[in-house]
Amino acid sequence: MSSLRSYQGIAPQLGHQVYIDESAVIIGDIHLDDDSSIWPFVAARGDVNHIRIGKRTNIQDGSVLHVTHKNAENPDGYPLIIGNDVTVGHKVMLHGCTIHDRVLVGMGAIVLDGAVIQEDVMIGAGSLVPPGKLLQSGYLYVGSPVKQVRVLTEKEMAFLRQSAQNYVANKQAFLTAVKPVKS
Repeated sequence: MSSLRSYQGIAPQLGHQVYIDESAVIIGDIHLDDDSSIWPFVAARGDVNHIRIGKRTNIQDGSVLHVTHKNAENPDGYPLIIGNDVTVGHKVMLHGCTIHDRVLVGMGAIVLDGAVIQEDVMIGAGSLVPPGKLLQSGYLYVGSPVKQVRVLTEKEMAFLRQSAQNYVANKQAFLTAVKPVKS
């Protein structure tokens, strides 16, 4: 079965040079922009709302992406919006949140409905971003629930772009070098 699956007649849409590992499952109303990558065992389900993933963004192994349905109390529900140059670490759960450009979400972090992560933010591994929480630009956040720890250094700010670029190079290699092996 294909990694890409339609739901209620809506199929995922891919930009140029997108890499999706064959073990990932990408269902429904999901748009991945140019040079983005989806790594092994990612599950992304755009069924009751939409998912948008920007350019040069990587979603690493075992992450789960989902949304919240539209209802009378919340007519727009909570789509999942991920900006450009975002690094989403291994086993991250993103649910109905908005993540702006140049963000690193550490391994095992959870970001919940209605949370907004402004640009140039680092979220530490294992952190929990509660529903509706706003993380302001330029800071490191850690903990469960997250707390603003300190201003990012210039080196850390540069790393946000570098991390995304590293994954663009890695996915380029995977697009050409990964081949199935017959047993």
